[in-house]
Amino acid sequence: MAEKRDYYEVLGVPRTASDDEIKKAYRKLAKKYHPDLNPGDKTAEEKFKEVGEAYEVLSDKDKKARYDQFGHAGVDPNYGAGAGAGGFGGGFGGGFGGGIDLDDILGSMFGGGFGGFGGGQRRANPNQPRRGADIRVSLVLSFMEAVHGCTKTVSVNRQDVCPECGGTGAAKGTSPETCPDCRGTGFVTVQQRTPFGVMQSSQPCRKCGGKGKIIKTPCTKCHGSGKVSSTKRVEVTVPAGIDDDQSLRLAGLGDAGQNGGPAGDLIVIITVRPDAMFERDRYDVHVTVPITYSQAVLGADVVVPTIDGKVQYTVPEGTQSGTTFRLRGKGIQYVNGRGHGDQYVHVVVEIPKKLTRVQREALKNFEDSLKEENYEQRKGFFKSLRDKFGGKD
Repeated sequence: MAEKRDYYEVLGVPRTASDDEIKKAYRKLAKKYHPDLNPGDKTAEEKFKEVGEAYEVLSDKDKKARYDQFGHAGVDPNYGAGAGAGGFGGGFGGGFGGGIDLDDILGSMFGGGFGGFGGGQRRANPNQPRRGADIRVSLVLSFMEAVHGCTKTVSVNRQDVCPECGGTGAAKGTSPETCPDCRGTGFVTVQQRTPFGVMQSSQPCRKCGGKGKIIKTPCTKCHGSGKVSSTKRVEVTVPAGIDDDQSLRLAGLGDAGQNGGPAGDLIVIITVRPDAMFERDRYDVHVTVPITYSQAVLGADVVVPTIDGKVQYTVPEGTQSGTTFRLRGKGIQYVNGRGHGDQYVHVVVEIPKKLTRVQREALKNFEDSLKEENYEQRKGFFKSLRDKFGGKD
């Protein structure tokens, strides 16, 4: 009996090769020596067996560890490390056993679905519980409703479990039956003869539509679907501080699940209408307050609106137009948290219009009484002007 070659040598990889490198090398060689691609070539057939045997060992963590330590003597043939065709199914026309996933190999080589080679593709059980779909609804709030929180009612169109049949889809006194064609799996195996041999593939069962069950006497209320449409009014508690484009998730208020699975969720998407007075920046609030010329010059107590009502604020003497004051803690409450943002008051000095002759003369006399020292910004501006261009004002 010829001495077996080193498995790493067979696959052409170093002993430090990763699992991905070993798998990649195996797929490349499996394609090269596949008997269906080399009909009548005994050497290719033997190479294919040798490659499969090497991969069977090196792809298994425990077998690989024993092989690395003891060589071929450390691998028990009963574990599928295999001696010849018996370990790999013994025939090349109708599929290979031995745990080699040739469906995966041929699918990656040719882009098709080759079922029946080794493990094949895993499919979900059509009768296992499945979660219902989420439902999304929009809720429009005013600025103050979003700031302070509120309770709203939304109308939700959802799919409920049919009360007549309890979700089975079958009429009272009857129950769904296991499909005889697919035996409840939802899939049937189809064989096709190709230039590479007889190939097997799985397709959804036509008799049951892939459901695995057949309803001979459908429920008259849901017509066999197990669900009925309903409109439900849901009360939504909106937390204080919620913002535009944020959402609330109400668990279990979405569509009903299937096969006893849980219902989906109701997702409420918030839209906040802009406010004529306040602007929001996350949890801070901005407001613009106009003051008179004399209030800016002399200082004054002015009324400032906040989201919680009116407050009085003392504008200091000599306040310039565009000055911003900060009111700490007068902003919006953090959603589901402690603390508030701040409010920023932007002061704009309004210049009076439509003055009478007396007012004009009084204002001119007042202006004539002022000196350059009374205007800090003007003084700084003209100094910069002289420094840059020279000359007088």
